[in-house]
Amino acid sequence: MRLGIGLRDSGTTEAELRSLHAWLLAEPAARRHARPVLDTARPSRPGAQGDAIDVISLVVSSGFSAASLALSLAAWRATRQGRPVVTVERSDGVKITISDSSPEETRRLLESLTGVGTDGRDDRTGSRDDRTDR
Repeated sequence: MRLGIGLRDSGTTEAELRSLHAWLLAEPAARRHARPVLDTARPSRPGAQGDAIDVISLVVSSGFSAASLALSLAAWRATRQGRPVVTVERSDGVKITISDSSPEETRRLLESLTGVGTDGRDDRTGSRDDRTDR
């Protein structure tokens, strides 16, 4: 599954995205089950040398835990001044926005987006992945 993580308009969006990217790379659960990559959501223009970074593409494995990502996002937001508003979007366009949410609310929002609960059961299929972090 591919997720895009972006920040609501901010004068320091790229710096903040780089900070979140480094945070995710430092998290053991994120490193084990996801591959965060700095990216752009905009299509490239012919002749352009590249766009500014405006999203983190996160390719997650079947062992992905919405709770692990929720805790990582909540912990990172707690270290930032003004607690940036984070948007998480699936490749099919479904997205959620995390603003003043508690870690528990963030977890519920991410579970609704991914369909995978903390017990490792995929709510979409009913199957269980025993590699999911608990």
